[in-house]
Amino acid sequence: MYKDKKVVVVLPAYNAELTLEQTYKEISFDLVDEVILCDDASKDNTVAKAKELGIKHIISHESNKGYGGNQKSLYNKALELGGDIVIMLHPDYQYTPKLIPSMVNIIGDELYPVVLGSRILGKGALKGGMPLYKYVANRFLTFTQNLLINYKLSEYHTGYRAFSREVLESIRFNENSDDFIFDNEMLSQIVYAGFDIAEVTCPTKYFEEASSINLSRSTKYGLGVLLVSLKHFLQRIGLGSFHLYKKKD
Repeated sequence: MYKDKKVVVVLPAYNAELTLEQTYKEISFDLVDEVILCDDASKDNTVAKAKELGIKHIISHESNKGYGGNQKSLYNKALELGGDIVIMLHPDYQYTPKLIPSMVNIIGDELYPVVLGSRILGKGALKGGMPLYKYVANRFLTFTQNLLINYKLSEYHTGYRAFSREVLESIRFNENSDDFIFDNEMLSQIVYAGFDIAEVTCPTKYFEEASSINLSRSTKYGLGVLLVSLKHFLQRIGLGSFHLYKKKD
């Protein structure tokens, strides 16, 4: 708990057997009340490893639902458990769990309702081994998104995120894509709903066991990002109406 707010860490897992333990053991359990892992039909022993570590809440998808589908299951479960501060942490150890206290403090003290762990602030991305083509694509997409969405972030593509309960209850995340574009749809919804977003510098690691998408999927993702931002722009200036940006009933 932090100031009577329940803290829940959610782990979207796919073939995370080799990195889960290292990630889990660095979580600050003096602050974190619950950990939820959702296994998206992994081909390894991720679920067995999660049980071995004593993770109480494990969701197992019988078939692969995708990165977005994984997050939907996690956020719905976190809300069901009464989470007030929900932090998404990748169990592949690409992002350090040691930033959890800082993210909790920012939301718990009601400074910002959303916190992103940014790889771009400072020199964390290239220093951590981000491929140059991914870095260049990240910078181009973020520049374009900032223009279209009328916001200013150092990056929209980090997988390290924390949300207040109010944010999760205010946006239609269950109607977003089940694929990787889910993350950008969610941020677009958050900005459109008027929530402010904080960023903290986050060191990152690229190594063989860390999850990543190939060039063809990266290209598909990039085009999807641009389409999401264009829809946001059209809705913002009154030339379009898209269901994802409507208030929840």
